[in-house]
Amino acid sequence: MAQNGEPQPAECRSVPPGHPAVDANTAVEVASRMKALSDPNRLVLLSLVAAGENAEACVCDLTEPVGLRQPTVSHHLKILVDAGYLTREKRGTWSYYSSGARLLEELSQTLSSLMPGTVVDDRADQPSKETVNV
Repeated sequence: MAQNGEPQPAECRSVPPGHPAVDANTAVEVASRMKALSDPNRLVLLSLVAAGENAEACVCDLTEPVGLRQPTVSHHLKILVDAGYLTREKRGTWSYYSSGARLLEELSQTLSSLMPGTVVDDRADQPSKETVNV
């Protein structure tokens, strides 16, 4: 305690010496992939594809659940394909999309490596009180 009775500020601790947990190139790659997930409609589309039979879905089946027109849905799906979350296969007139669960696991591991020593929050098992309207 200081002489005036107020607590003394803690000493500033510097960043640990050595290399950062993630290099600049990895940070750019991860940020790009995360940006693709930053739209609620894309998260819903990714979820719908992953939940489909054989973890795939036709673009024709994805417009109604998200309430968007086919060109808009195709735009969102292209962003997910470019980021590596989905793969696209053309079958006749329609495009079919498949999920790449491995990429999501890799992203999770990368995010964990960004914050070494952090503890997973046990509240993740509890339902959220927040609602999101898409």
